[in-house]
Amino acid sequence: MNLKDYIGETNFYDKKERLEVKRPKSWLKSVSSFANGKGGKLIFGVQEDNTVLGLEDYKMDSETISEIIKNKMEPNPEFDMEIIEIENKFILILSISSGKNTPYFVVDNGSRIAYKRIGNQSVPANNLDLFNLTLEGEHLSYDLLRTSKKLEDVTFHDLSLEYKNRTRTEFHSTDLKSFGLVNDDNTITNAGLLFADGYQVYQSRVFCTRWNGLTKANGRIDAIDDVEFEGNLIYLLKASLDFVKRNIKKMWIKGPTFREEYPEYPERAIQEALVNALIHRDYLVTGSEVHISIYDNRVEIFSPGGMCDGTFVQDLNPLNISSTRRNPIIADVFARLGLMERRGSGLRKIIESYKIAGNYDERLHPEFTSTETSFTTILWNMNYNNENVTQNVTQNVTQNVTQNVTQNNQRKLKPNDRRKSILEILKNNPKVTALDLSIQFKVTERTIKRDLKILTDKEIIKYVGSAKDGHWKLINE
Repeated sequence: MNLKDYIGETNFYDKKERLEVKRPKSWLKSVSSFANGKGGKLIFGVQEDNTVLGLEDYKMDSETISEIIKNKMEPNPEFDMEIIEIENKFILILSISSGKNTPYFVVDNGSRIAYKRIGNQSVPANNLDLFNLTLEGEHLSYDLLRTSKKLEDVTFHDLSLEYKNRTRTEFHSTDLKSFGLVNDDNTITNAGLLFADGYQVYQSRVFCTRWNGLTKANGRIDAIDDVEFEGNLIYLLKASLDFVKRNIKKMWIKGPTFREEYPEYPERAIQEALVNALIHRDYLVTGSEVHISIYDNRVEIFSPGGMCDGTFVQDLNPLNISSTRRNPIIADVFARLGLMERRGSGLRKIIESYKIAGNYDERLHPEFTSTETSFTTILWNMNYNNENVTQNVTQNVTQNVTQNVTQNNQRKLKPNDRRKSILEILKNNPKVTALDLSIQFKVTERTIKRDLKILTDKEIIKYVGSAKDGHWKLINE
């Protein structure tokens, strides 16, 4: 019988050759870290290479384990024990449940230490970890904690305007309480301060740099563009997006009835990565901030605070990571604004936005890395040394030249016939521009705009959306 049938393919277990009675701390620290995290297992009677040694007296060992945990753990975690026979030998599997009353301490020889899981190791929790574990044990989060500020001390104009623009719904003062930004006694929560107008929280900052080349130091002038943003989360997101947009480019091919764009980065991926950085960062780390570094071939977005459960994202499948929100109130407000989904699928959306891009290459797959104290998203420039883009551009240019020559040899259409043709083009390409149409029909752009106005006035077509991102729609469709 295979040992993996019992322990699974996970880092959340430790193997012990035997039960240490004189030095129980050697395995109690694993009990503490599992209880303070997602839970886990200790397998007694097995070597690190999975060789089954077995226990000489598994019944006595099970009783000893229960007694040691009872006497040397505060509070006592929930656990189960199972005796398994493998190769005519008996092993003991101690399953520790994820604790509801964190932090869980090991009390031994006058010391009282709580442990946490980092990768496949159990390490002592520092003061910041203990604070987070205490909040978790009290079912609180940083963003829910009350501050000394009162409602009359701050305003929420930016949030109110953004909410109205995105939801087409008025933002009422009662929403501040229902969103978790203000308490019943009108004190502001940390989330409230992060969404309030102005610069209320010192670590609410984003540092942005456009570097010259592929590294931060390349023997030339290092930074092409460098700016620091301080303010509420609405402002930080908008300012950061604007910075990225002005420092990246688009390659595009203009055809007779279309304009195909090849952006360096999917806009959705940039926004999702920035939203994730602002929502999931650890705001308890004073003096740290989100960093956006743009190089010729990539964008790196750094956020303070690793994965909440102590895992490393590079060891996981980013498409299947369950959502664990360090700041649930902040995340909920972003969800209400339509800037993220409540179920939390930011990493998946980043990956999917790359895959549907016309200039995507498998080698440009977004990368996610985390440490105990940080999370970094790396987005690769899809146009940097991308041979597929170069080939597509060459083919499209050749095809467009041929089409334009053919069209220039055609006679001009009468106005009614031209408008009928315009309708066919709008049906297939609703984002076509007046300039593109004027080139195809060999008329002035003013003539095309007049045609479009006539069709609009007759309620045959209408323009939907903004001047930049809108499109034409046939009303009778």
